[in-house]
Amino acid sequence: MSDPRLNKLAKLLVNYSAEVKKGDFVLVQCEDVAEPWMVEVVKETIKAGAHVETVLTSHEVSQAKLKYSSDEQLQEENFIQKTALEKADVWLTAWGTKNTKANSNVDSKKIQLSTKGATSWRKIYSEKMGDGSLRWCGTQFPTYADAQEANMSLSEYEDFVYGAGLLDSEDPVAEWKKISAYHERWIKYLNDKKELHIISEGTDIKVNMAGRNWINCDGKVNFPDGEIFTSPVEDGINGHITFSFPGIYAGKEIEGISLEVKEGKVVKATAKKGEELLKTLLETDEGASRFGEVAIGTNYGIKNFTRNMLFDEKIGGTIHMAIGDSMPEAGGKNKSVIHWDMLCDMRDGGKIYADGELFYENGKLMDEILEKYNL
Repeated sequence: MSDPRLNKLAKLLVNYSAEVKKGDFVLVQCEDVAEPWMVEVVKETIKAGAHVETVLTSHEVSQAKLKYSSDEQLQEENFIQKTALEKADVWLTAWGTKNTKANSNVDSKKIQLSTKGATSWRKIYSEKMGDGSLRWCGTQFPTYADAQEANMSLSEYEDFVYGAGLLDSEDPVAEWKKISAYHERWIKYLNDKKELHIISEGTDIKVNMAGRNWINCDGKVNFPDGEIFTSPVEDGINGHITFSFPGIYAGKEIEGISLEVKEGKVVKATAKKGEELLKTLLETDEGASRFGEVAIGTNYGIKNFTRNMLFDEKIGGTIHMAIGDSMPEAGGKNKSVIHWDMLCDMRDGGKIYADGELFYENGKLMDEILEKYNL
């Protein structure tokens, strides 16, 4: 029997997040283990009057391609993905897999080369998201593998996933609209500022954000959501940052990441585990050693690290920064085939200053600042 919250999620994604309307071309995509999610989303999309196309991927096929492809084959463009995104008005995706550790023994170079095969469709995605001609939203379908990764039973993980999206509330859309309004007040404050100064254990870094826009993450692009972010000035970051939790890329963990940054470029990178992969990722292309995002997590319903960045980057009391591709809608100009988020816990003494004014401390936005400026 299907979980009724799954249909509730599908309705929210179609009608609130993506605002699907009659005549839209909608691409719906997930791994085969998440097929129940696809069924519910397709039903709701058809009800909205859209034209729907689906891509159901296979964990085993992806493994075979990584294992047996030559370097040249790994870099071939994904023609179907590229063509579908050129046509799509809406792209809805779900994460969820049978084995989160499947790539643990795959050579780091193969993973790097496979990301280059995404160059063509990633460029289309970035441009269309930037100019508003594509509405994308990604979400999580609870699977046994992802539940194990989070150290939960499947039923516990289902409660966590749907709870983080406020799907247990009577009117989830109304709740997300409240969050959106709160975010907007902080965006008005931050859009006038030129520099962030982030301080926490092992971290002292200044981020130039002059002329960039802060973006309201209120369930329209990721779901569940709960963050505000911008794309920093490409050569405007200086200092060092230590990430509190493991960075996870293609199922591989990199622990104890510490980066030294000068004029926006990572000039030194170390890790306690997975340092080779970290350095390989930073060398993927010219933009991979610069930052495409700095963000503040605001979802206090997500408290624990689950090894799933969809949730982890939203943890209330954390910030994250991403190397690689930036967001044109925020004013970002950095280009890369990767966009990789890394997470820093701010709940024990962390501070953030905007143009010298403390507005965030111990994992909390200071609402008295909003009152000070009548925001």
